[in-house]
Amino acid sequence: MEPEFITPNSQRYSVRPFPAYRHLPFTNAHPFLDQDGHSYGEKLTPVDSFTTQNWHHCDEYLYSIDLFNHGFWWEAHERLKYVSIGAGRESEIGQFVQGLIQIAAALLKHFMQEETGASTLAELGAKRLQTFTGLYLGIDVDTLLAQLQDCLKTADAKYPQIHLVIS
Repeated sequence: MEPEFITPNSQRYSVRPFPAYRHLPFTNAHPFLDQDGHSYGEKLTPVDSFTTQNWHHCDEYLYSIDLFNHGFWWEAHERLKYVSIGAGRESEIGQFVQGLIQIAAALLKHFMQEETGASTLAELGAKRLQTFTGLYLGIDVDTLLAQLQDCLKTADAKYPQIHLVIS
C-alpha cells in the first residue's frame, strides 16, 4: 500500500535520490544497521550550521523535506535529528526541528495503523510547532498543522506535505 498525498509528485528541493524503499519498522531491513538496508554503512553526522538565515542552503534539511513529502517518514525523522543537533537541540530552531521529527514519526505510525502512537506524537510535534506563526524555516506552520489534523482523522486521508517558501 502506498500513501496518498495532497500533491502527488510535489516539488523536490534536493537532487539526492530517494532510498530504494520506505522503511517500516519491524517490516523490512533497517536502513543503517542491516546489510540489506538501503543506507547500510552510511554515517550520519550533525550539520555544520543551521540557522534561520542559511536553512535554504542546507542540503540535509532540504533532502529531509523531500523524504517527508514522499512518505519516507522514518528516513526524514532520522536525518532531521542531525539537523536538530547542528542547530542546537535546545535552541528555538532545534525545538522546531524536533517538532518536525515528531510529526514525521506520527505520520509513519498513522501509515502503519498505530493510531495511539500517531496521536501522541502528532500532539507533541504540534505543540512544539504551535509556538511559531507564519513562515518558519520556509514552512507555513499553520498549513502543515491543519493538514496533519485532517490526515489523522481517517485512515484514508491524504498525507500532508511541506511546500517550502524560499525567498
